[in-house]
Amino acid sequence: MAAPRLDALNPATYVWEMHVNDTPVSETIERIKSVVGLKGFVSDPTEVEPYLLEGRGLYRGETMLVARPANTEEVAEVVKLCAAAKLPIVPQSGNTGLSGGGVPLNGGRNIVLSTARMNRVRAVDANNFTMTVEAGVILVDVQKAAEEADRLFPLSLGAEGSCRIGGNLSTNAGGVGTLRYGNARDLVLGLEVVLADGRIWSGLRTLRKDNTGYDLKHLFVGAEGTLGIITAASLKLFPRPREVETAFLAIERIEDLMEVFARARGATADQLTAFELIPRIGLEFAMRHTPGVADPIATPYPYYALVEVSSSQENSGLRGALEDLLGTLLEAGLVQDGVIASSKAQALELWKIREGTAVNQLYEGGSIKHDVSVPVSRVAEFIQTANAAVSARLPGIRIVSFGHVGDGNIHYNLSQPIGDDKATYLKRWQEFNTIVHDIVVAMGGSISAEHGIGLVRMGELAHYKPALDLELMHRIKQTLDPDGIMNPGKVIG
Repeated sequence: MAAPRLDALNPATYVWEMHVNDTPVSETIERIKSVVGLKGFVSDPTEVEPYLLEGRGLYRGETMLVARPANTEEVAEVVKLCAAAKLPIVPQSGNTGLSGGGVPLNGGRNIVLSTARMNRVRAVDANNFTMTVEAGVILVDVQKAAEEADRLFPLSLGAEGSCRIGGNLSTNAGGVGTLRYGNARDLVLGLEVVLADGRIWSGLRTLRKDNTGYDLKHLFVGAEGTLGIITAASLKLFPRPREVETAFLAIERIEDLMEVFARARGATADQLTAFELIPRIGLEFAMRHTPGVADPIATPYPYYALVEVSSSQENSGLRGALEDLLGTLLEAGLVQDGVIASSKAQALELWKIREGTAVNQLYEGGSIKHDVSVPVSRVAEFIQTANAAVSARLPGIRIVSFGHVGDGNIHYNLSQPIGDDKATYLKRWQEFNTIVHDIVVAMGGSISAEHGIGLVRMGELAHYKPALDLELMHRIKQTLDPDGIMNPGKVIG
């Protein structure tokens, strides 16, 4: 059933109807242990604890067992046992999600199924520009395997050192390369999935074109484990960049932001890899809390754009194009100042500012977070409209609007006013959700751009999603998971 909007951060407010049979759950648990072996489960409370927690501390769940199968066949056997006992399964990969999608609920009557041990790179085909990996491979290791074959796997995000590809696909992760390469969904050619009845769907194709009916893989990408468990994926690779240039541009007026983007895209022959918005407060947070971060521009400005361009050719002329672009933007008054990194080390320093904008909100008290998208042409309008609305509701609120604005994705986060009580402030989460999401939807946008629905946005989805969309989603869920054992209580309840 649909979750209520109120008390969206309290899992105790949700109730799920489960079908239960007469198989003793304890017997099922013992059978699962037998399938995965001594190395394949965790039951000690201290070792189980990390599997119960959501990364931002919004939720803590309960579970009867953490199963860690070593291969797809073991996953299938575990799912068959759970299906027979009507025992809910909560799939986890790296458990780094930001929407509560991996939290085990149902009063602890569930198992967590972690794919972390399934961490093999099965194949790399450099000439086909593809690789096949298991769900538990850490994202940075996917990137390294591609690089060893002189190729690029472009999915890149802040948690890439700990998140795993199965979770990236299950949440349709975005990241800084989305502008040029697309979301995780756009990087998948085929999947291997264990269905809710334990059957294995073998869809690991590496074809660019396959028009034989429904494209089933897209049902599971972004489904957050509610339809099946992704166990392996065939991924697209790209030519490895030989030349990368990075610039940090100061912008006075938010209205000029997307004109800067449009000109950057045109001036670099559409070789723009990233176009990230950083507000002044984000830079200040980074300087305050990240060692070694300094303001790269002498005069403070309200907004900055972190721009990256790349080419698979050496001596491609990208630096000259970026220098010309900066000169043109300065002359037009669209940019007030800017720096172009002179080395890879300096480029990394600029990227530390962007990373610090995201992570250092933790040290500034309570933060009410929104992961939204609007049409690219309306990014500035959204920021202006939302800024006025939230500031009118709570004077002194600190607005941290940043992110991948080149594809319309804004992380519109609201840090508490200085001196406010954190707990009192966070109780207003739903209030500010309504303000921000009403504006987003009115502009034809989305309340979830790349972080997924999970628990934190489930009530919001039920409120904003058209009724027919929800009906079709429920029908798909009923068809693939009729007993509701796959990650129950997430996405659509």
